[in-house]
Amino acid sequence: MTKPTDELIRRIRSDMLDSFDEELEMELDDGHSSGLDAPTQADQDARKMYFRELFRLQGELVKLQDWVMHTGHKVVVLFEGRDAAGKGGAIKRITQRLNPRVCRVAALPAPNDRERTQWYFQRYVSHLPAAGEIVLFDRSWYNRAGVERVMGFCNDEQYSRFLGRIHDPLKQWKLSPMDLESRSRWEDYTRAKEVMLERTHTPESPWWVVHAVDKKKARLNCIHHLLSQVPYHEIEHAPVHLPERVRNPEYIRGAVPHEILVPQVY
Repeated sequence: MTKPTDELIRRIRSDMLDSFDEELEMELDDGHSSGLDAPTQADQDARKMYFRELFRLQGELVKLQDWVMHTGHKVVVLFEGRDAAGKGGAIKRITQRLNPRVCRVAALPAPNDRERTQWYFQRYVSHLPAAGEIVLFDRSWYNRAGVERVMGFCNDEQYSRFLGRIHDPLKQWKLSPMDLESRSRWEDYTRAKEVMLERTHTPESPWWVVHAVDKKKARLNCIHHLLSQVPYHEIEHAPVHLPERVRNPEYIRGAVPHEILVPQVY
């Protein structure tokens, strides 16, 4: 092999390792450390399966993205659920390898005083996709039938999901006063969810329930099911050929002024 080829392979491998590290950092941020500290063989096998399937499914999501752009379809996916149910983690893995100009996330805060006087759906309209776009709503207009109605989030069994947010300074921003005040309203929220599903589940716009006891498996199941709902296919692209770099022998690159360099602390 020539040296340029060796360098190219090194860079590609480095990019792939960066992708792995990015997912690993997200895993640590989510508090999933199984398989990292003194892992058992079962832990190692589970992690290998998870990463292998995740990267394969993310490759399919890229094909879906290309198809949406090529055909001009508009895709809307709504995520609803109690806080700490895993919505954010699933959304992160869906968008992780996609073009943010094509696939974006809409996570609206609580309505302000002016928005409370509007038609409830009105503030969501501007976030709907144009042709060739995918929008993932992290909670949606159906939120009014659930959280905003009863302020219910979790029961005692699931309370431990909040402990990391309480004790980790990097996660405390995820907790709101409403989260802390509404733990006792689990059954009210469940009833509201059941009514919402009964009234809004239609063949044209169905709801799908993802079991999320194991969040890793939940992410894989969620992405797999999303892909199964869209009749996408791979779009052929013309081969990409990088042009040769134009070099001007008269140009001499100037040194970067020392005072504007970021200190290399690491």
